[in-house]
Formats: sequence, structure tokens, C-alpha cells
Amino acid sequence: HVQLVESGGGSVQAGGSLSVSCTDSRRTYSTYCMAWFRQAPGKEREGVAAIDSRGGTAYADSATGRFTISQDVLKNTYLQMNSLKPEDSGMYYCAATTILPGCSDRPVDYNYWGQGTQVTVS
Repeated sequence: HVQLVESGGGSVQAGGSLSVSCTDSRRTYSTYCMAWFRQAPGKEREGVAAIDSRGGTAYADSATGRFTISQDVLKNTYLQMNSLKPEDSGMYYCAATTILPGCSDRPVDYNYWGQGTQVTVS
């Protein structure tokens, strides 16, 4: 089974940059899509960016032009975040799906999740 481990995140001032990384520690390579979600206190979890098994990407409107999702040959997935805003703050979760043959921005479509990493923009 997929086991996702996140790293990165932290605190930065508005306008700065951060990156977060996600690794399938069991190297299963069986996912159709890897995605990043975020959740701020009191708010629903929302999709930020996703990348499918062919390298196709999709972004939330709020992330377009500022965030970049990428993946290396080992299927480690990265999210580079530039021009950060306070509203980008929240817990960032890596997610993977082996049940949906593509990407989605709905948390319910992902069956594996990382533990989350905090991003704070002040």
C-alpha cells in the first residue's frame, strides 16, 4: 500500500516562497494521481494542485501562476509555492488515489493521505 510522507513547509513572510515534498515511502508507484490539499482552521480541505501519472497538472484558481507541482522519476512529488499570501496558510496534505483513473479536487476521491505539514504566511 501507498504510504505518504511529507516534508518541508514552515513559516515565511508574505511574498516569500516555500516548498513541500511528498514521498511514497513504500515505493509502490501504483497511483493514478498525486495531489496537494490544504486546510485552514475552521475551513474545509481544498485542492491546491495535482499531477497525474502522465505528468499532466491542474491547479486551483488561487494557486495558478504562483504554485508549481512537479514529480521526479522516483515519483516524489513537490509543490513549489511562490508569492505566498497569508490566505495560503494552513496544513498542507499530500494525497494519492489508486481508485480514480485521473485527478480530482475532491478529498473523497483520494484514498491515501500524508500526515500534513504546516505552512504559515504572515
